[in-house]
Amino acid sequence: MSISDMSASAEGQLDDHERLRLYIEGVRERAIKAVPWGPDTVGIPRQASESALLRINDVAFYANARQEVTRFAELCLSLLQLHHPRDGGGLSSGAAPPTQRCNCCMLRWPCPTLRDMVRLLD
Repeated sequence: MSISDMSASAEGQLDDHERLRLYIEGVRERAIKAVPWGPDTVGIPRQASESALLRINDVAFYANARQEVTRFAELCLSLLQLHHPRDGGGLSSGAAPPTQRCNCCMLRWPCPTLRDMVRLLD
């Protein structure tokens, strides 16, 4: 499931920050629950050259991938915990919603960090 598969609107549905958080938590949970990744469980494809070094690199990648995906998801969740909207203060006029700013970088919400995370992980 990708982030764009989840619906969004201002009226009671999830915003980009929340959708991204749920998506990353799902990735983390799937990585944690996955069986250990190894040559026997993922079926490492045969290489055209059958180089032993390439085969060792493939095995090393799969051996560490599950743990690395979990760590990457934790990093993304930590970034989302830092970068979340807050009231920007000030007055708003009319029906316009109040300006929001990022709690971490204080830039207008959504901040560049969140926009890039949504763009790259969508």
